[in-house]
Amino acid sequence: MRRIRTIDDVLPSDRGACAAIGNFDGVHLGHQAILDRAREAAPDASRAVLTFEPHPREVFAPDAPPFRLMRPDTRAHRLEKLGLDLLFEIEFDRVRDLSPEAFCAEICAATLGLTHAVVGEDFRFGKGRAGDAEAFVRLGETNGFGVTILPAFGLGDGASRVSSSGVRAALEEGRPRDAAAMLGHWHRVDGPVEHGDKRGRTLGYPTANLGMEGLLLPKLGVYAVLVDILDGPHAGSWQGVASLGVRPMFDGGAAKLETFLFDFDGDLYGTEISVALVEFLRPEEKFDGIETLIAQMDRDKAEARAVLEAL
Repeated sequence: MRRIRTIDDVLPSDRGACAAIGNFDGVHLGHQAILDRAREAAPDASRAVLTFEPHPREVFAPDAPPFRLMRPDTRAHRLEKLGLDLLFEIEFDRVRDLSPEAFCAEICAATLGLTHAVVGEDFRFGKGRAGDAEAFVRLGETNGFGVTILPAFGLGDGASRVSSSGVRAALEEGRPRDAAAMLGHWHRVDGPVEHGDKRGRTLGYPTANLGMEGLLLPKLGVYAVLVDILDGPHAGSWQGVASLGVRPMFDGGAAKLETFLFDFDGDLYGTEISVALVEFLRPEEKFDGIETLIAQMDRDKAEARAVLEAL
């Protein structure tokens, strides 16, 4: 997959694609349906995603709590796994003040030379979100590219609509399996293992720690997790138990995901890992002493093992 992070890097060979357009946060089943339709709509064209960085919501509400389900690199990796040819990550500042007409003419037609575009029925575009999906169809005809509008994607009988906001709600309520049903994959937190205070070693539970900066915080607490070590000498897949929280018994501070890998012995600092949240076990707590904490961690480990062995 070719990843293009500025419209200045678009090459003549990148033109002529069929693009699915949207934010694609989470790359959930609805997003995947749009990608599938893009392949069907123009089977001879390159399949692309057109999205924007930073996410428009981060621009217009910079002080709001983080909401993103995945960082751009994680999204790109997921899209590549789905067989995408091109990922256009257009700078939002370059398009935020364009009218719907200018966006279609200058970006979709003149810069990208789209053959076709696929959008969801709730698609909005242009300054002030002035354009809707039907307007996009009309403007596509004017500018020489076709447009397909895809209805909202639902689970089962279609009554339960799949959306990024629905995934966020499930995670914030401690329902990672419900989130996974909408995503089509486990919700994951990816990144390099960070140095911490190494207190877990003294408790018999050394952890691999990931920062949560810029990401939605699922419900704080303890989770059964699946872990992929993505590089280095220990690359592979492991089971584990993780604590997502602010460590109320100790220093507090910014939330981290601290993961204990079962039956693992090795140094992971700086290694890229991916932690999948499988089941919420209990909320974060403050215990009355270290012995009580360790006893609870032993129970958490046993419960997480049982959950993961039943998958």
